[in-house]
Amino acid sequence: MDTQSVWRDTAAASGYAMLDGNIGADVLIIGGGITGVTLANLLAEQKTANKPKVVLLEADEIGSGTTGHSTGNLYETVSGGMREIVSRWGGDVARQVANERRAAVAFIEERCSHLPDVGFRRCSLVQWADQAHANDMQEEFDALRAAGCAVERTTSVPSPLPPAEGDVLVLPGQAQFQPQDYVAALARRAAEAGASIHEHSRVLELDTRAKRAVTASGSVTAKEIIVATHSPKGVHLVHTEMPVHREYGIAMEWDAGTPPGPGTFWWKAAEQLSIRTTQSGGRHYLVCAGQEHKVGIHNAKAGLIALEALARRHFGDRAITHRWSAQNYRGADALPYIGRGHDGCFMATGFATDGLTWGTVAARLIAAELLGHKAAFADVVRPGRFSPVKGAKNILEENALVAKQLVKDYLTGGQKEKLSSLAPGDSAIVDAEGETFAAYRAPDGELFAVSQVCTHVGCKVHWNSVETSWDCPCHGSRFRPDGTVIEGPALKPLKRKHLPPPGG
Repeated sequence: MDTQSVWRDTAAASGYAMLDGNIGADVLIIGGGITGVTLANLLAEQKTANKPKVVLLEADEIGSGTTGHSTGNLYETVSGGMREIVSRWGGDVARQVANERRAAVAFIEERCSHLPDVGFRRCSLVQWADQAHANDMQEEFDALRAAGCAVERTTSVPSPLPPAEGDVLVLPGQAQFQPQDYVAALARRAAEAGASIHEHSRVLELDTRAKRAVTASGSVTAKEIIVATHSPKGVHLVHTEMPVHREYGIAMEWDAGTPPGPGTFWWKAAEQLSIRTTQSGGRHYLVCAGQEHKVGIHNAKAGLIALEALARRHFGDRAITHRWSAQNYRGADALPYIGRGHDGCFMATGFATDGLTWGTVAARLIAAELLGHKAAFADVVRPGRFSPVKGAKNILEENALVAKQLVKDYLTGGQKEKLSSLAPGDSAIVDAEGETFAAYRAPDGELFAVSQVCTHVGCKVHWNSVETSWDCPCHGSRFRPDGTVIEGPALKPLKRKHLPPPGG
């Protein structure tokens, strides 16, 4: 299945060269999403005499990860609800969160004024619920007010949006843009200012003591390393704290001028739906994102089908032009982890589904610290914070799930099929030559067989039929059919099993 997002499909290609050779830098940034590119831009544009030499390595293409597969929405609140932050941290921290995120949106707006058109627009964020969740809206209204947000209340939403059954919250002055266009344009600006950007340069080894990253075609040794890969590479304590989910999105053909018009619309019902419109090249789209699914243990195809059915129920039987998904990592105590980790490298993770704004916050915080003026908010979101009361429930649940997957996979076995029965397009856990491994036969008949043991901490991978990938349920590492890493904390690929041809 083609899973290209509407943002990636309608944006121009970037085209940076692979890393070639062994080089040095003051700052190495690993990851070419909004966090890494914004940081590269901020550092490269310094006008000081000791301006740092910046190198950015991207495993695929700029924006090809979560940034280019997001919804393109920017807001000062958080998708999980500001009431969670107020209840866990209190009003002071909630106000800091809203202020930092509000400033990040203003920063993006300022950058957009110096970039080619990237579809930036100010609009309202509207959220409402069904009857079963109507009380949540009152709690969220109170929390937003406590956080200093200029929230308003009304009672209806424009048709054909799902009808409101209670209060509708309106947060004016939020924003939207085309995330792929933005990050690509910002990368060009960073490169013009002196940053060295390299695509298709996946980090295969990361020596945090020597501050050295190795790719297939070279290496970078730096004074400082920032791992802006959504989840930090290698093994970190934060991996034990973060639930990992995937969220599916679609774009449908839409008519210009048809409601709901500009805005970010969140329907907080049992099914959940995020809605917005966009346009590109004279075509108009309605973008919908559905509820979250735990990575590695959900039926991806069923999740996507459910989203499509929900969208068609409310918006009609329109042609679906794009289907995609993105991964998110949620901090155990409702806040992200931004700053220097135990290994001396900087990380930026735990953004939940709010990564475009949190990623910008992270880049600004890390840039400030690298340039010698650490912001006060950096202590609030530091990776080493310990908040057992605020995050204990999520940490216990996440580690119980990891343990369950390890026990389930290693003690009960999995699906077993004969290799010869695997049809084109099918995948299975198979036995052959006395070994068990994960196999996929491509539509053209080519067979891929890899170890089913994730190279991160040893959980067993499960098949994602939508993304055509092997996904790990423990910490979210994902692998292509040939075993190469797509995303997540794993650095090493799944070991490939080379099988003799049939009859060989």
